[in-house]
Amino acid sequence: MKERITVVKVGGAVVEDPDKLTRLIEDFSAIVGHKVLVHGGGRSATKIAAQLGIESQMVNGRRITDEAMLRIVTMVYGGLVNKNIVAQLQAKGVNALGLTGADMNVIQAHKRPVKDVDYGFVGDVDGADGQQLSRLIETGIVPVMAPLTHDGKGHMLNTNADTIASTTAKALAPYYEVTLIYAFEKPGVLKNPDDDSSVIGQITRADFDRYVADGTVAGGMIPKIENALGAIDAGVERVIITKADAIDGKHGTIII
Repeated sequence: MKERITVVKVGGAVVEDPDKLTRLIEDFSAIVGHKVLVHGGGRSATKIAAQLGIESQMVNGRRITDEAMLRIVTMVYGGLVNKNIVAQLQAKGVNALGLTGADMNVIQAHKRPVKDVDYGFVGDVDGADGQQLSRLIETGIVPVMAPLTHDGKGHMLNTNADTIASTTAKALAPYYEVTLIYAFEKPGVLKNPDDDSSVIGQITRADFDRYVADGTVAGGMIPKIENALGAIDAGVERVIITKADAIDGKHGTIII
C-alpha cells in the first residue's frame, strides 16, 4: 500500500499577507505525513517591479514576461517569497527546501509558442521528475515549489502555479496516494458565488459538464476544475478546492 502525500497549492494573496501566511504555515505544518507546498507570488512581483521602475503588462489576467520581468519573477518567486516560506516552515520544525523546476531538473517546460499574444518567457510544462522528487521526500525533506521552470537550454520560465501543482501531483502519483489541495479565497466551488455557504461537496466529470452548461461553474473556476480532473485522470487520488484556512482535507469541494 502506498504512503500518502499531500500537495497544497496557495496563491500569492495568501503568501503575501503576513497574517494569512502565519495561519497557512501553522496549518500546513500540522498536516501528517509527506507533503509539498506550491506557491504563487504575482502581487509581490508587480510591487517589486514598480519599485524598480518596470511596468507590469497583463493580458487576460496573464503576465507578459519579457527579459526584465523574467529577472523580477525569478528573484521574487524563487528568492523573496520562496525563502520566506522556507524560513517560516523551518521555524515550525518542518525541514523545507525551496525548489524551482530547474533545481534537480524536477520540472521541464518549453517557451510558450506565439499565437495571438506573445507572453514572452512563459513556460508550458512538459512534465516533472516524480522519481527525483520522491527520493528527496523520502529523506524527510518537504519541497516548497516556486512557479518557475526551465527549458533545458539555460533559460528560466515563468509558469502558472496551478499547473506546477497539478504536474507535481501527477508525477508523484506512481509513488504515493496523492491528495492535491487548491487553496484560495473561497471555501470551495459555490452554487451561488455570493453565498459562501453554498459549497458543492463533490464534483465528478459529469457534474462538471452539467455545471458549466448551466453556468454554475464559470470564469477562472473552469480551468481550475479542468486541471483537477486532469490530475484525477493521471492517477491522483483526490483533489480538493477549499479556502486557504481550511487545508486539513475535511473542507471544500472534492473532485473525483
